Amino acid sequence: MRNIAKVLAVTCLAISGLVLNGCTSGGGSEVKDNMVAATVNGRNIMLSEVERGVNQQTGGNPSALNQLQLAQARLQVLQNLIQREVMFQRAEREKVLPTEQQIDGAIATQKQNSGMTAEDFEKTLKAQNISMETLREEARKDLAIAALQDKYSGKIDISDREVEEFYTKNRQQFVNARGVALSMILVDPADNSATGINDDAKNDADAKLKIDTIYQQLQGKADFATVARARSEDISTLQRGGDIGFATEEDLKNNNFPPELISSLFGSMQVGDYTQPVRFGSGKWYIFKLAEKRLQTENLTLESPGVRQQITQGLTNQRKQILNAALLEVAMNEAKINNNLAANMLNNPSNLGLRPASEAATGSQSTPAPTQQPAASPAATGPAATSSPVSVRPASSPK
Repeated sequence: MRNIAKVLAVTCLAISGLVLNGCTSGGGSEVKDNMVAATVNGRNIMLSEVERGVNQQTGGNPSALNQLQLAQARLQVLQNLIQREVMFQRAEREKVLPTEQQIDGAIATQKQNSGMTAEDFEKTLKAQNISMETLREEARKDLAIAALQDKYSGKIDISDREVEEFYTKNRQQFVNARGVALSMILVDPADNSATGINDDAKNDADAKLKIDTIYQQLQGKADFATVARARSEDISTLQRGGDIGFATEEDLKNNNFPPELISSLFGSMQVGDYTQPVRFGSGKWYIFKLAEKRLQTENLTLESPGVRQQITQGLTNQRKQILNAALLEVAMNEAKINNNLAANMLNNPSNLGLRPASEAATGSQSTPAPTQQPAASPAATGPAATSSPVSVRPASSPK
């Protein structure tokens, strides 16, 4: 069970490695698509891809970065893109590429998890100048890299002795704490249309009308998870039908849950019940569903249901992380990499290769890209990650 330390709100939605957030890249950066930031075994990574990654990291506002921060962000994003391309090429060599049917399935899952209709999904792609071909290529890389990692991590074997030793040394971790598991539907009076929310309330009156309408839907026996996916304005929980995990009473207090709501959750409410609309100090409206209630803290033994499996999975995940890091290290050592962006920064230390010194001195915001290089192969577009699961960016908890 996930333990939530705060209820998350999100401003941008990532589908595969592509951010569909209605934001424009740039922030004062003049970038041409044919600028080559790096090559991996002769394949180009374009500077436009780097700018897209920076745009994602800054929530569509790269102009908020100063010159040094922008340079650092570009280097980090490019390094992640290089690692991703290296891993994909390794997957190609080891012949673990996905089938077209698997790619179709991955994209179908992305559409479902986005909480958008098929039409809105297509519109968002078009607004971001992202073609379906590009989206398929990203899915191909995601699946290939995951298959490559699974090829090696599939050999992991956790013994009973390891499980027992871990439990003995970490007994304090195996406690079913007093608390509740919750799902939620959020309506925010702020304008969140740029984040991919379609049914977005943009002021207090709209928010109150929307949350009341949602409450009426639920009273009409509508499925909570289905309504959450369709109408909630919290992107981080859309794909989970509003599920925010397990929280202790202290967690709820720390996240500014009203005392009367906490009392109700631990008191009269039964599992499966949902609250009336509740407005937090932030002005946001919430409806919470009680998915699980635990009134007493219980110490678990090694034979308690799920404990052995939990330990085994945890130890397996630890080894996977180490194996994935080792796999990346080997792949990087075998690859021929030319980082043109980094080289250009070294050649222009006064302005880090971002813009002419005269413009930097006057505070100009235009930003030429690194030296253009002949294109050797199609650009390898991708997110700034070795593997790119759907991601979210945490913001503030309800207040």
